[in-house]
Order: sequence, then structure tokens, then C-alpha cells
Amino acid sequence: MAAFLLGAVLLIVHPQIVPSRPAINSNAETSSQSVQSELLKKTSQKNDFKENIHSNGSCRQLPQTIIIGVRKGGTRALLEMLSLHPDIAAAESEVHFFDWEDHYRNGLQWYINQMPFSYPHQITVEKTPAYFTSPKVPERVYNMNQSMRLLLILRDPSERVLSDYTQVFYNHMQKHKPYPSIEQFLIKDGELNVDYKAINRSLYYIHMQNWLKYFPLDHIHIVDGDKLIKDPFPEIEKVERFLKLSPQINASNFYFNKTKGFYCLRDSGRERCLHESKGRAHPQVDTRLLEKLHEYFHEPNKKFFELVGRTFDWH
Repeated sequence: MAAFLLGAVLLIVHPQIVPSRPAINSNAETSSQSVQSELLKKTSQKNDFKENIHSNGSCRQLPQTIIIGVRKGGTRALLEMLSLHPDIAAAESEVHFFDWEDHYRNGLQWYINQMPFSYPHQITVEKTPAYFTSPKVPERVYNMNQSMRLLLILRDPSERVLSDYTQVFYNHMQKHKPYPSIEQFLIKDGELNVDYKAINRSLYYIHMQNWLKYFPLDHIHIVDGDKLIKDPFPEIEKVERFLKLSPQINASNFYFNKTKGFYCLRDSGRERCLHESKGRAHPQVDTRLLEKLHEYFHEPNKKFFELVGRTFDWH
């Protein structure tokens, strides 16, 4: 009976968008936040919903870690590599709970239903690259769990722009739809088109500022996506330490596939590589246009380095 009542409450009470750090003036808002906090506590610590409990003792639970981005930064590779650890349970698909309104309105129970079954000792992880650049997401994640551990993987901003275009280009090609050249997106009236969405997504410091309003820097681990491609093991070691996982992933879990041109995974004798859509060749871009792109990102990159107290080997 208790489980039924709690389930009914969760279907009615959805996460409320309230200022997280500013003072709350309304008693009603305080009460609502208190109820939400209590429901979240019960949901994450003791999952009482029959459909989310397995006979083997595992259950679905809210994630304790989220890979928040960035798009075309290597989020899928990071998730696959992290899944080598036995204490990680990863959601297979991008959930888009916090950035898609239709999903967010479904409430926390819907979100839990998208998670994998996991054991008490495991960390549940989901990844949705669009979270990093979505303005509403940091506050929504904070309202759900102020202690959330966040993983952010970044690449050279110029390279990320080219990867962004390449993905959309191939998606159109598979549907036999024409798609403009990258120059048509990058150039407008003879100048760099700074309104191009792919460029905006690479302005890391703007989006990072939004996340730092709600989470301290020591709750956000930045993975160097360029280094993850060239030498994945050291980067994954750092992720293990950040998540306080026992060191279980080894250098032997990675091997370089000469045919594909990137590292693949070896798990319990089984070898697997990322989908063929990963690692696609970027379009040829005029050198002068690339230089314009590098020059444009120079100052934004400096601001990002100052913001996070760390530098990266970007153009």
C-alpha cells in the first residue's frame, strides 16, 4: 500500500524549477522544495517501486554521475570505456531528460525507468551531450541532486566544429538529402559566421559559467577528449579516481586498431570497437578558413582556461 501511495505522489509531483542558490521568499516554495527533496531522498536511497526492482536484488535508481557533454567531444567513447569497470551501470541511450521539455514533464519516475538495473555497490551513469550547452539543465540537475558528480569531455573547439558538421552531413547523406558545404555554414558576407550553432557549442567558457553557478569545480571532472583518442588509459584512470572507483581498468583493456585508426576495447577476452560512424574523416577546409576559426577561438579558450584553472593543447 505504501509503495502504491508513493508511486501516486511521484506521478503528481514533478521537479520544480526554483532558484537553487538565491534566497527563497515564499513559504509555499519552501514547502514544495522540501517535499521534492524528501521524495528524491526516498527514491534514490530506497527504491520502493515494484517495476524497478529485480528478483536478483538489482534495481533502477537515479544516476549518481552524468556525462553532460560536449557534443562530438567523445562522450560515447568515454561511456564505453568507463563501462569496462564492473562497478559502473550505464544507460544505453541518451535520455534527454533535463533538456527536452516533453521528457522533463514526465517526472522523476519516468527518468528512473530509463536507467539500467544496478546493484547497491554500482554507480549508475547516463550521458546526454546536449546537457552542457542547454541553459536550463544545470539548475534542474542541481535540484535533483546537489552532490552529483559530473563528467565533461572536451576537444579542440575547432576540431569539434568540424566533427559537428560531419555528423549532420552524413545523417543527410544516409537519407539521400543534399546538404550545404561546410564553407557555406562557416562564412557569411565574407566573414566567419559566428551565429553558426556548431561554433556556439564550442564556446566552452560561456556554458561552463552556467554550470559553475550550481556546482563547484571539484564536482566537474573535465576529460581531455583529444588525449582520450591518442592514449585512453591515463584519462580513464583519472575518471576512476574522480568517481572514487577501485582501479579496475587496465592498459590491456585498450588496443589500437590500425584499420579503423583508433583505439578499441578488450573486455574479458572479447574485443569491440565503437560504431563505424565514429572517427569519420572531416571535410577538407581551406587553410585560411581554419586559421580564422583558430583565431576566433583564441580568446574564448583563454577565458575557459582561466575559469577552470587548467590549460589544454588547443590551437
